[in-house]
Amino acid sequence: QVQLVESGGGLVQPGGSLRLSCAASGSIFNIYAMGWYRQAPGKQRELVAIISSGGSTNYADSVKGRFTVSRDNAKNTVYLQMNSLKPEDTAVYYCNVREATIKYDNSYWGQGTQVTVSS
Repeated sequence: QVQLVESGGGLVQPGGSLRLSCAASGSIFNIYAMGWYRQAPGKQRELVAIISSGGSTNYADSVKGRFTVSRDNAKNTVYLQMNSLKPEDTAVYYCNVREATIKYDNSYWGQGTQVTVSS
């Protein structure tokens, strides 16, 4: 069974930083991409950042220049370094791993970790 375990969320002041981690374990192979989504109360879940198996990255416009996504392939772990945090970054952050080949396409989600930016 594939499991994604997230950690690193918490309460920070505006301008502060947090580093989220997501470790994948179990029978997961052929990882196509790993990334982060977030969902604020009353809003749709949105893409924050992704990193492909080839190392390419994409970011939401709202976090460009402030957030950095990275990975450790040996540990099947993806990170999200969040700097210069703003109150509007407050949300539950979900890790996502996409496993895909020509024969299948599976997506797995972490349990979510709360990030609150408040003075």
